[in-house]
Amino acid sequence: MDIASVIGIVVAFGAILGSILAGGSLVIFIDVPSVLVVGLGLIGVTFFKWPMEIVKNIVPIGMKSIFFSAADPKSTILKIKELAELARRESVFALEKAEVDDMFMKKAMTLAADNRPPEVISAILQMDIDSMEARHKVGADVFQGMADDGPAMGMIGTLIGLVQMLQNLSDPSAIGPAMAVALLTTFYGAIIANVLCNPIKNKIGYRSSLELTNMNIVVAGTLGIVAGENPRMIIEKISSFLPPAERDFGDEGGGE
Repeated sequence: MDIASVIGIVVAFGAILGSILAGGSLVIFIDVPSVLVVGLGLIGVTFFKWPMEIVKNIVPIGMKSIFFSAADPKSTILKIKELAELARRESVFALEKAEVDDMFMKKAMTLAADNRPPEVISAILQMDIDSMEARHKVGADVFQGMADDGPAMGMIGTLIGLVQMLQNLSDPSAIGPAMAVALLTTFYGAIIANVLCNPIKNKIGYRSSLELTNMNIVVAGTLGIVAGENPRMIIEKISSFLPPAERDFGDEGGGE
């Protein structure tokens, strides 16, 4: 679980609710017509913009921004070191039977054990990387679209409320409800965009960048193993993917 996301959601909604309750009742911020315009309108536009196979995964994609295990590049580098030492100690063919949990790394080691040329290994693994980036981009684009469409539907609701209000200026009792729709739709749209969709889009992008770094580490390490490089040299090379402060592996970074 991403603790930062949980803290962010709790603090953001806590600040909004606290501000509302400090100035009055929460009930006045609940308006069914406004919810219908923004909520159902946003759902309808999203269905119109994206195919069903994408729309049905919106909730799982959003949940992954909170519930996911971030890739640990340092652990990946240490695993590459272990595999490089195994290949140096026995042979590159021993990599096929090595215990590897990460599926991408397992595929890379299998390609290395099959004695594929480095350019073939690199090309095959790059296709996996490109596919991952494309999937994550779609997820980010969906939430970017919702962040754009939420306030747009709020503006539509505002226009509806203003038209209703202007049509009923002679009836003072109708002005209040119409004005509530006009203002609350904008409020709902802003919350959807800025408290939910934009942060989720950013988390998807960050998660994607972590996975990309991790996969590039695997590719570089695999090519070093295939080239027969010393494990210490491989570690020094792939450590460049890390920030300078995290490149010190101590005794763990030693090779044979």
